[in-house]
Amino acid sequence: MFNIQDLHLEKELLPLIDFTPNEFSRKTLQELIKQPLGSIEEILHRQLILKGFIANNVIFKNYTYSRRELLEVLSFLKPENFNDNPKRNQRLRLLFSEQSRHRKASNLIQAVLFLNRIQLFFIARINLAVFPENYKKVLININDFLSGLNLPKYELLIREQNFKVKHIVELSDLFAEAIVNGEFEKFWKHFFLFEAYLSISLGILKHEWAFPTFSKKGFTLIEFYHPMLLNPVSNSFTTNSNVILITGPNMSGKSTFLKAVGLCVFLGHIGLGVPAKKAEIPFVDTISISINLNDDIISGFSHFMTELINLKKVITEATENNYCFAVFDELFRGTNNEDAIEISAMTIKGLTKFKNSIFFISTHLQELKELAEVKEEKIATFYIDCELKNNNPKFTYELKEGWSNLKVGRILIEKEGLNKLLG
Repeated sequence: MFNIQDLHLEKELLPLIDFTPNEFSRKTLQELIKQPLGSIEEILHRQLILKGFIANNVIFKNYTYSRRELLEVLSFLKPENFNDNPKRNQRLRLLFSEQSRHRKASNLIQAVLFLNRIQLFFIARINLAVFPENYKKVLININDFLSGLNLPKYELLIREQNFKVKHIVELSDLFAEAIVNGEFEKFWKHFFLFEAYLSISLGILKHEWAFPTFSKKGFTLIEFYHPMLLNPVSNSFTTNSNVILITGPNMSGKSTFLKAVGLCVFLGHIGLGVPAKKAEIPFVDTISISINLNDDIISGFSHFMTELINLKKVITEATENNYCFAVFDELFRGTNNEDAIEISAMTIKGLTKFKNSIFFISTHLQELKELAEVKEEKIATFYIDCELKNNNPKFTYELKEGWSNLKVGRILIEKEGLNKLLG
């Protein structure tokens, strides 16, 4: 189960790592960030691929080309454009039809110049030693395929203005064979994945994200932040507890904090770097981020029922011995205070038994600090700090250990003059 819609991946994450030069690579990138990987081995393998691109960053510094040029090359390199065999018929048509000769030559020249530039300035210059073996083979296959097209030979003929009918026929046959054998289709698939990886690596470099390590016990994030904020406050925490309660007054930044934690866990599980200086996170089977739960009008569920159904899904997964990571922002805020205290206490106590899972819960319920599990420090407690200066709240957005007793609702009402208007 991956309940990740509250991370707003398309709207918030994608723009941070999308440096793709065309819609095909962008679609590949979108697919890469949709689904967490199934094992630590797969995650580490993708990390190594991205680290390989980062290590080759100097080579890709000027990686660019015209999107229109790519589209025209793609449009040309289709089977229907290479079905004019046998060679003799093709040669005769090119000899006696200037229009056919000019059109075919122009398309071939464009393809040669595009593909040779990609190989000569980028693919052939890559330091393969820094990539894992499986992906090293992919890069070798890309380079070997392009080398087999004899692109430098034809580019030289083109530049010397010596690209004749026999060369047009010869190169057309070479391209036709690669198309019929599915080699070009395989090449484009690898090429667009190559560009998706390159795009991610550029994003990681630009934002200085760190690759996380994984552990079965313990959770540490050092100087992490939400990357969508213009001037984010970095926070750090480490915990060995499987239930973490977050408190703090309204507008202190609890939801943003939880979203940042959730994003770090998700990014780590798709093999990317995370917005932190250092990260050690648990490997989990399921991820559930519940931050913006609303009434489900279409299905008729109230906010409270939506919370219950989501909680049940998470607990069911944990009961089946899955490693779960879940975030609950203001759990049970959809019911009255008395109910919320009672069922929150029951839920929190129950969640502590799932030692292989980890649960982050924010709450306004001050009564929960009287739980035996809180007093005995079986549950970790943190709060987002807020200072009062001249009876005015100053939100620092800094995470601290312990419990917040600060209430700013009354202060803000008085500051806005609502107490006088309502008095």
